[in-house]
Amino acid sequence: MSPKNKIYLSPPHMGSMECDLLMEAFDSNWIAPLGPHVDNFEDEIAKYIGIDHAAALSSGTAALHLALKVLVIKPGDKVLCSSLTFAASANAIMYENCFPVFIDSDPSTWNLNVNLIERAIIRHNPRALIAVDLYGQSCDYGTISQICKKHNVAVIEDSAEALGAEYKGQKCGAFGDISAFSFNGNKIITTSSGGMFLSDNEEYVEKARFLATQAREPEIHYEHKELGNNYRMSNLLAAVGRGQLQVLDQRVDARRAIFTRYYHALAQIEGIDFMPEADYGKSNRWLTTLTINPQITGIDRTQIIQALEKENIEARPVWKPMHLQPLYKDCEYITKDRRDISRELFVKGLCLPSGSSLGELDQDRVIDIILSNLST
Repeated sequence: MSPKNKIYLSPPHMGSMECDLLMEAFDSNWIAPLGPHVDNFEDEIAKYIGIDHAAALSSGTAALHLALKVLVIKPGDKVLCSSLTFAASANAIMYENCFPVFIDSDPSTWNLNVNLIERAIIRHNPRALIAVDLYGQSCDYGTISQICKKHNVAVIEDSAEALGAEYKGQKCGAFGDISAFSFNGNKIITTSSGGMFLSDNEEYVEKARFLATQAREPEIHYEHKELGNNYRMSNLLAAVGRGQLQVLDQRVDARRAIFTRYYHALAQIEGIDFMPEADYGKSNRWLTTLTINPQITGIDRTQIIQALEKENIEARPVWKPMHLQPLYKDCEYITKDRRDISRELFVKGLCLPSGSSLGELDQDRVIDIILSNLST
C-alpha cells in the first residue's frame, strides 16, 4: 500500500503571479534588501488595510521589536501582553529588557479579556499593550483604545495571524498606534519569511525604516549614532508578497469555507466547541481551532493529534500560554476570579489542518479520523 499524502497544518499556497513577479525581480538583478517591489508591496499593503504608512521587514517579530523601540519603551518598563499567543509577542518585550505582564483570555473570543486591562494598568503602570489578534480574530479595539487612551498607554496591534480579518468592517492592522503582520511560511499569505510595520504616524514608520537598516545616517560614508538592526525585507521576497496579496481575499474565503465544513461535521458532538467568532468582526480563520473535553468525549486533544499523525496528517495544540512557559514563569499574570482561561484553552485546544489549498477529500480524511476515534 502506498503511503498517503502528507496533509500539513498550514502550508504555503503559491500561484503563477508570485512566480512571474519573482522572476521579474530576479531578471532585474535587484535582489538585495530594498528595491521597487519593496516600495510597491508597502504601498499595496497600506492601501489594502486602509492605513497611511508601512515598512516591509524581515519578520513579524522584527515589526514588534521595532514598535517598542520607536515608542521609546525603556529598560525596566512594563508592557501588557496577551498570554495566549506565540512567543514572539512576548519575546520582543524582553529584547528591550522590559517586563511583560500577561493578561488572560476571554472565553467568548479567546482573545485577551478587555475587562482586565484597566486593572492591569492601574496595578502596573505599563507603557504599552501588545494586543494579539488570535488565530485570525480581531481584538475588541473600540474598548481597548478607549481604556488605553484614558491612561496614556500605547497600543501595539499584533496582527501576525489576522491579515484579511476585520473589526467592525475595517481590516485588522488599522487600529493600533503601530501594527505588525507576519508573512511566515505558515501564514495566510507568505513571503517565505517577512513582516510589515504599519502606522498612520509617518514619523513612526520612518523611524522604523531607519532602525531596520542598521540606523545608518545619511552620509556618504557609513555613520552610526544609534543602535540599529538588519531588519529590512529583500526585493525578491517583496515580489512574492505582491503576488500573494492579489489573492488574499480568496485565501480568506477558502479558509472560512474550510472552517465551516469542519464545523458542520463536528460541532454537533457533545464535548467539542469551536473558537467562537466575535460579533464585532470577521475572522480570517487562519487556523480552525476547537476544544475537546475529554470528560465528555472520552478522548483528549493529544490522542486526536496522535491519531492524525499516524495517518500522515499534521495537527497541533493551541498556543501554550506565555505565563506557563518556563522563560516567563515569574512574570505577572492577570486573571478574572482566579480562573485561568488561557490554560484551559491550551489543555483542551486543537488546531486542525486549515491551508487554503486543502481539498475536500483531504478534509474528509481529517474529519473521518476524528469521528472514528471519538466513536471508539
